[in-house]
Amino acid sequence: MAATRAYLDYNASAPLLSAARDAMIAALDVAANPSSVHAEGRAALRLIENARRDVAALVNARPEHVVFTSGATEAASTLLTADWRMGRGTVRMSRLYVSAADHPCILNGGHFPAAQVTRIGVDANGIVDLAALLAALRGHDKADGLPLVAIHAANNETGVIQPIGRIAEIVKAAGGILIVDAVQAAGRIPIDMSAGYADYLILSSHKIGGPKGVGAIVAAADLMMPRPLINGGGQEKGHRGGTENLAGIVGFGAAAREALNGLQSIDAVARRRDEVEAILKMLVPDVEIFGTGAPRLANTTFFAIPGIKAETAQIAFDLAGVALSAGSACSSGKVGPSHVLKAMGFGDSLGALRVSIGHATGAEDIKLFRTALAGIASRRADRERAA
Repeated sequence: MAATRAYLDYNASAPLLSAARDAMIAALDVAANPSSVHAEGRAALRLIENARRDVAALVNARPEHVVFTSGATEAASTLLTADWRMGRGTVRMSRLYVSAADHPCILNGGHFPAAQVTRIGVDANGIVDLAALLAALRGHDKADGLPLVAIHAANNETGVIQPIGRIAEIVKAAGGILIVDAVQAAGRIPIDMSAGYADYLILSSHKIGGPKGVGAIVAAADLMMPRPLINGGGQEKGHRGGTENLAGIVGFGAAAREALNGLQSIDAVARRRDEVEAILKMLVPDVEIFGTGAPRLANTTFFAIPGIKAETAQIAFDLAGVALSAGSACSSGKVGPSHVLKAMGFGDSLGALRVSIGHATGAEDIKLFRTALAGIASRRADRERAA
């Protein structure tokens, strides 16, 4: 990274990888529609199918079970519906169960009315209350339809990793369907769809270094799928209409290849994250780092500096050349109380900052973070002395 700026906001959007950029530029020269039957159309389709295999490989799924979308939000909106199809028949989901710390695109319930959405609480580290989930599903009345459960694999703010294996067991025992939002987890922890990890996954290209505007639904099987959100010419086996975003999908595939390879060196990212936290504890001894009592993504630190509002600190970091977030970046630029912290029991008034890094984060980035934090800590000490 450049010496004058440090980009520490990978959970909001990872920088575009050179492999993805090169693949996209090459794809832009392919003029044909992938649905066309001539040689040029078949060449375009091959590029899409190659990308489909790469995205499937990232989560050890079957390529034919990958459906490309315009992003993770569209994928969530497609899946969070009561109307599903199995062959020519229909299947109804009568209630949606979500975590109180989920991303807004899950937490808002999709096409379910608010009265049909049950929020499951989390503990002080942000781990889903498994006993509450179990009790809720045991009380579900299947006469009206099946229970649909949607849970994030890893929290976008804290990086806390959910016990998806145990959640999957609970959901399966209740006869429900499990959707896992793997947007932050993919490429940062191993995911194996062949091992009963989930019934459906939600993925996003730009979180792993691919282009924005591309995502995917990955199914464990093709027996049952939601009614299409977008009907059209039968693209994506009828699951998502509209001419495919060829360049975007190709870039997604390239990023997925890089992300799968990057899992082998994720420990190096963890060491950088630990370095960030060591600097925090040294320069701000009373700093609060959230989620440390649970497994976390190797790249994420969510912290609060007592006495300083999160938005004030974020601006100070930005002016000092450090880009980081005050919670989720998915609220149209708004900075406000974190619903994740509130769900964890920390109330509305406490704000927090998120550092999220990647394989390209280097020593210069960490040095800039340290310098910026030292300035913030010094000004805080001056105010305390003057008070």
